[in-house]
Amino acid sequence: MELTVIRYGEEDTSTRRRSRGARVDNSFLLRGLIMGFSIAAPVGPIGVLCIRHTLAEGQRAGLFTGLGAATADAIYGSIAGFGLFFISGVLVAQEIWLRLAGGLFLCYLGVRTFTATPTIHLYKVKRHDLIGAYVSTFALTLTNPMTVISFVAIFAGLGVPSGGNYASASLLVVGVFSGSVLWWAVLSGTVGLFRRRFDLNWLRWVNRISGSVVFGFGLWALLTLVS
Repeated sequence: MELTVIRYGEEDTSTRRRSRGARVDNSFLLRGLIMGFSIAAPVGPIGVLCIRHTLAEGQRAGLFTGLGAATADAIYGSIAGFGLFFISGVLVAQEIWLRLAGGLFLCYLGVRTFTATPTIHLYKVKRHDLIGAYVSTFALTLTNPMTVISFVAIFAGLGVPSGGNYASASLLVVGVFSGSVLWWAVLSGTVGLFRRRFDLNWLRWVNRISGSVVFGFGLWALLTLVS
């Protein structure tokens, strides 16, 4: 009778090797691309800010506004896909405070946009303006930690359990980010085509309408905390 001796740790090592060598379905990249585009497409406060920045400051400013949201979505997607539940648990536990901060920030952005002085000069946007647009929407998107739960459900529906197949999860996250960026590029590019047609009076109304809408989103977020 032949006796096989398995040393401690060999089974776990072989399991990890099989997991790393598992076949990767490249279709997850396309699925993530479609999912990212679909998630970003509904026009909310970020979309309104993207349109307003594009009309007031140009296509690059609008694109950087969207990139901030796309980056935050990619981070939340990574937390869900790689099974970093200790991080998502902390974020969800602080949901009330994060939503409060997000609501107040939206109200502030709404007031600032409403009272902003429009300009028809096609000046070159400075780097710190682009960074400011990126950081503001990045921080704003991060104030919604329930996005992690959404990604967990979506990943599970696509057959990628959280913390399971890291290769497939990576493809999905890359696809989600790429799809989101694609949407913001399409939105800012389309709106940018009409920028030169807006005179000073039109831009003033754009500021008032977009500011009111953004403030409304912030007020709604604060009211949901009370209810």
